[in-house]
Amino acid sequence: MSNLLEVDNLSVEFGGHTAAVRGISFRVAKSETHCLVGESGCGKSVTALAIMNLLARGGRRAADRIALAGQDISRLDDKAMARVRGSRMAMIFQEPMTSLNPAYTVGSQMAEVLRRHRGATRLAALERAVELMGRVGITAPELRLGQFPHQLSGGLRQRVMIAMSLMCDPELLIADEPTTALDVTVQAQILRLLAGLQSELGLALLLITHDLGIVARVASRVSVMYAGEIVESAPTTELFRRPMHPYTCGLLSCVPVPGRMREGELLGSIPGVVPTIQPGFRGCAFRSRCQHAAPECEGPVPRHAPSPEHAYLCRLQPAAARDSTGGAGA
Repeated sequence: MSNLLEVDNLSVEFGGHTAAVRGISFRVAKSETHCLVGESGCGKSVTALAIMNLLARGGRRAADRIALAGQDISRLDDKAMARVRGSRMAMIFQEPMTSLNPAYTVGSQMAEVLRRHRGATRLAALERAVELMGRVGITAPELRLGQFPHQLSGGLRQRVMIAMSLMCDPELLIADEPTTALDVTVQAQILRLLAGLQSELGLALLLITHDLGIVARVASRVSVMYAGEIVESAPTTELFRRPMHPYTCGLLSCVPVPGRMREGELLGSIPGVVPTIQPGFRGCAFRSRCQHAAPECEGPVPRHAPSPEHAYLCRLQPAAARDSTGGAGA
């Protein structure tokens, strides 16, 4: 399967004081769901914003290459990149309550996408908006066109965001924790919707989440991020069956498994918090929270590949990592 998105050695710094993303590389294949997973503050959202070139003021992006269908979009100027965003790649932002402009109707905001990128007439753009709103399960779409975002529920607003992202038939959809602010029932509906649209339209989906339950249900491949680095990457089934990095083990130990946990048994936990990393930091950023930490962890961190599709960053050799019981949080 050929790659649609290729990210090579991406780094992001803010003000020269914080290294939010540190030299990460990953691939998203055509029609694949690739999940970036990790705690809040690990750099997942910054990675997505860097790919879209939407970093906040003070953010500086550097990469050897960010290629979309073979085109290096990291070298595009602002005008050229603006033509790519919303057209060939689109993003569903984390907070549906604030992602839509409260001063404009839903219809005008959706129509603008197609008019800007495809030069469509207002009527054609509104017809496309109605079609896509129906496709994502919004009832009475013609009525919704004239409503303002505050008149919609959180679930409807997220469906509008999904429909808006599809206006120009993008090749890549980036979803930044699209279910965070929604109740459990609506979360499941949105996930089913995304999975169905991906299958129907052949989209590549880069899904950002900290919910391993979501990862297990929808992802074909997972990259685990910690303190701005990808510390482990593997196909989903292999990662859950044979995690290697202590941080991954710790995350999995925090997930309740029905039928395996005894009554009264406590969930695992990872002590401490994700550190803020300064430019030039050396060694393993997880060492202050890891039960396997040793003096060697302050030096260069080796990369191991126990299989062609599975790689992780740790001083522990594959045999030692595999034999480790419970990881960081046990």
